[in-house]
Amino acid sequence: MSAWMSTHVGRLRAVSAAEGLSYVLLVGVAMPLKYLLDIPEAVRVVGTAHGALFIAFVVSLVLAWREARWRPGLPLGVFVLSMVPLGAVGIELWLRADARRRSA
Repeated sequence: MSAWMSTHVGRLRAVSAAEGLSYVLLVGVAMPLKYLLDIPEAVRVVGTAHGALFIAFVVSLVLAWREARWRPGLPLGVFVLSMVPLGAVGIELWLRADARRRSA
């Protein structure tokens, strides 16, 4: 296991990336397939995966919050970013900046 995956914050980064990708696939691929080409199975499959990844994201966020002892506003901001397509990019940037601040 990678060193960064050995912490809850590291696992949050990984789950956030997977959840963010699933969100983009859901909105950018599966939904157009459903509504433009009448293929509803795409939303069922990708939507189910995205739902499971979102639950894993929330659990990872709570565990990382406890581990890193963040102020309540910071996890709330991360949660709000997760609602935005491509918000995972912002989450990654924020988590990297937080790691730099903590190690300085």
